[in-house]
Amino acid sequence: MPTAIAVTSPDLVLAAADRHTPSAAVLHSAEDRGGRAESYDLDRAIVEMHTLIEHHGYVIALCPASVPDLVVHRLHAVRSVLESDRIAILRPELPPLGLAVLVLQLRQLTMCDFSPGVLASAARLLAHYIYAGAVLGSVARLDRVPVSLTSHAKSWMPGAQFAVLATPQPELVRLTGPEPPRLSGPAFGTRMYYAAGQQPTDWITGTLAPAWQVQGAVETRLPAESGRWWATGKPGNPGRLAEFAAAIPDISVLYQLVSSVRREACHWCGLELIGDRCGFCAAPLADPPAPAAKPPGGRGSALAPATGLAAAAALAPVTGPARAALPPAARP
Repeated sequence: MPTAIAVTSPDLVLAAADRHTPSAAVLHSAEDRGGRAESYDLDRAIVEMHTLIEHHGYVIALCPASVPDLVVHRLHAVRSVLESDRIAILRPELPPLGLAVLVLQLRQLTMCDFSPGVLASAARLLAHYIYAGAVLGSVARLDRVPVSLTSHAKSWMPGAQFAVLATPQPELVRLTGPEPPRLSGPAFGTRMYYAAGQQPTDWITGTLAPAWQVQGAVETRLPAESGRWWATGKPGNPGRLAEFAAAIPDISVLYQLVSSVRREACHWCGLELIGDRCGFCAAPLADPPAPAAKPPGGRGSALAPATGLAAAAALAPVTGPARAALPPAARP
């Protein structure tokens, strides 16, 4: 069985474009119930996670960065009780819909020949290629993207609308201003997902999607955490918000992107990894051994020895052969 991809809420499981992509497991015992600790059954959570490990061998659990710490503490408590090194707990700094897209990509990659360690650490790499943002009616309380004092003040004006890009580089533009709003888009082919709260999606589908030349736009339901992440509302009442996320849809491109990065062995748990940190035990990649001292008067190498973490570049947008694997955006 492939590695299990697990989420803390069913609205983080997007419908796949094909019938071969496995679904994600929903950890019902890890769902946020308003911070009520008494509603959390530890025995049920242990059985739920143990069953996944028995069937899949390894579990990669993802949850939004905006969920209360109690939700993450639950997952760590389960891992501690089970004394298992086969559970990865990831909390990427992506908006909820962007996280759902990342979950879909990892689900696709479980069908490939990647080890669990590579899959878990690939989440950080793939997050750099997800363009996630939202159309907001107010940015007065937004603290996950830099907001200027002018934008903050204009949030209180009736009818104000803002387009915000959270990743890969934060941007904020006013939709109701005199200048045509523009958000920096991907230079490679993507599919867009969008979801409406109490804000219309006209600008997303009518302006942003054509400008980014996406290979299709798919409407889905808004994740419950979106209102809290964007500071427009709370679960069950998202407020004036419409969310979007564009990402690479092609599994062959995702495979080339991940396989082009050098693999290392974690010095702590022994699993494979890409990048500078293990996705399962969170141990950093060990620095290479220091070069042997040269004898006095000896002539050193013309090339200086590498220093720092050898695979840190895996966490930045790739160039060279891996970059060439990305399909160009469609031409109008």
